Amino acid sequence: DINVVLRKLVCLLKPDKEIIHTGDHMVIRTITSLRDYVMDFDVGVQFEEDLGPVDGRKCQTTVSWEGDQLVCEQLGEKKNRGWRHWLEGDQLHLRMTAEDEVCVQVFQKVK
Repeated sequence: DINVVLRKLVCLLKPDKEIIHTGDHMVIRTITSLRDYVMDFDVGVQFEEDLGPVDGRKCQTTVSWEGDQLVCEQLGEKKNRGWRHWLEGDQLHLRMTAEDEVCVQVFQKVK
């Protein structure tokens, strides 16, 4: 449900990710030339996520570990909404889902 212009613009972005992990607390920053998005949360604790900067929604979000993957479940108007992050060597993989749609991004670690 993202308008066509925004969808085309987002496809042109090359985001950077910054992840700060201290105990069970995490901050994930997604940085782009258009806008930035920050998730600040405790692992395993549900919180209200304001996705206003992304697509105008709010949802109940829980981020937890499943093995070596960080998994996010977003409960709201869309079914099967969320993402998972995992590392393979120097690459951070991100798989996002919403209903039957899937988006995959791969980030290269900056040395």
